[in-house]
Amino acid sequence: MIKPVIVQSDNTILLEVDNPQFEDARDSISPFAELEKSPEHIHTYRITPLSLWNAAASGRTYKDIIDNLKVYSRYDIPEVVITTIKEQMLRYGLLKLIALDGNIYLCSEDAILLKEILHNKKMQAYIEAPVDEKSVIIKKMYRGHIKQTLIKMGFPVEDLAGYEEGDPCEIGLQDTIQGGLPFIIRDYQQSAVNAFYRGGGSEGGSGIVVLPCGAGKTIVGIAIMSMLKTETLILVTNTIALRQWKDELIDKTTITPDMIGEFSGEKKEIKPITIATYNILTYRKNKSGPFVHFDIFNKKNWGLIIYDEVHLLPAPVFRMTSEIQSKRRLGLTATLIREDGMETDVFSLLGPKKIDMPSKILEKSQWIAEALCTEVRIDLPEDMRLPYSVSKDRDKFRIASENPLKLDIVGRIIETHQGANILIIGQYISQLKELAERFRLPLITGSTPVSEREDLYRKFKHDELKILVVSKVANFSIDLPDANVAIQVSGTFGSRQEEAQRLGRILRPKKNENRAYFYTIISSNTVEERFAHNRQLFLTEQGYSYIILNQEMFSEKIETGMLCR
Repeated sequence: MIKPVIVQSDNTILLEVDNPQFEDARDSISPFAELEKSPEHIHTYRITPLSLWNAAASGRTYKDIIDNLKVYSRYDIPEVVITTIKEQMLRYGLLKLIALDGNIYLCSEDAILLKEILHNKKMQAYIEAPVDEKSVIIKKMYRGHIKQTLIKMGFPVEDLAGYEEGDPCEIGLQDTIQGGLPFIIRDYQQSAVNAFYRGGGSEGGSGIVVLPCGAGKTIVGIAIMSMLKTETLILVTNTIALRQWKDELIDKTTITPDMIGEFSGEKKEIKPITIATYNILTYRKNKSGPFVHFDIFNKKNWGLIIYDEVHLLPAPVFRMTSEIQSKRRLGLTATLIREDGMETDVFSLLGPKKIDMPSKILEKSQWIAEALCTEVRIDLPEDMRLPYSVSKDRDKFRIASENPLKLDIVGRIIETHQGANILIIGQYISQLKELAERFRLPLITGSTPVSEREDLYRKFKHDELKILVVSKVANFSIDLPDANVAIQVSGTFGSRQEEAQRLGRILRPKKNENRAYFYTIISSNTVEERFAHNRQLFLTEQGYSYIILNQEMFSEKIETGMLCR
């Protein structure tokens, strides 16, 4: 059998899609390489220092990675790649932070390396006193700054300095939840908890848990809280997510409502369990003023800080996070992709990736729904082609995104999925208003009052509403467990993180047919088509295949009843 992988000397890995070993090879490669391109037949991965450091932090060795590559590689692995893997993997842990006798030490068995690092001007400001040729005492307040500086120098620090326990808070798990159903932690959720906690030792206590939307990331956070039994600060994307965390805590733990504080634009409560929004944390009276609510990090002796949807963590919060490295920190996300390129800051300040569970693995176990992804490409109307061709790139994207012919496609998809719970998601409010008016549907945007949003979400969940039109609010934490069809009419350029969130809206397991449908409508031969390729990278990373239909093929599948098969 011809093997599916070709490893190239520029640290790229080519993976043949049509090979019988494709899935096994993909699952073997993805823990230590990043997907770059995913056309029909050959996927391209790249080995990067960060991808290797995450692999090292999870317990993999360079020998493990090289052996895995040899299993699937068609040709010999270039020596330069073997050298890169070995050198980068061994860099993780060359420098360690440890706590002893009330001090924190930066240590290395490589005395020359330590000496070289201490010559860096930034590093000199963080050092309290030298000890010997292999260790120095650092200033505790600069624990995060040191990790940031050193990772930029190419030497990720293994932080074993431990954590403050925080004030105690009794948190237990309920045996049953609303409706009388048993509350059970799933195996993969428990694996995530164990990977983060690491027996309570210094190897655990900070890091990122990557699980698909719908896989119960909140449950992982709750389980860790019940294990640590300490006062906890939870940071979330918006007020809706705040209320959903609160509801989950009340439903699944012994925490009572009076123990939970809301810290948002509406309320400023500090309680043993406090849930705050990123928006309120980054509020300041003017652009040059201080972030007036950053003091929440010091309001209580938190034993755990949870960062929900960590891929959306605002950059200013990183600064504060660098100063609270003595607190246990848990990041939760469906994707580590950040549009601002701050993945190394996530690694150094919140911790390495502890577990990454691909959607397809959970799908096979029926923990999440099987997703059928379809892209429908339609032409621009004749009268829009000239305005499109003479417009600037940003304007071109909007013109293509707001193609009025998309409404006809939406209508035909709705007819095909009669009786289904459908989300129609888009970027541009004018387009969504037109959709809502044409099909007489409720519309949720950023300006929709929170009370109205919650009412519409409630009706949707209880089958009082079957179709919702939603703006970018669907990119964030919203709980719509019964949605089984999503129609994406426009998006944010080529955002893979957006694709992750939108797909996640329909991945929760279904009551009957455990299947979900994800449609994207694209204007063909436009800049929108190019950006669509970028978004599809996320689908491929997660193991999803997608079909691409032109307008004629789409109509044919509709007429023959084959669209949903």
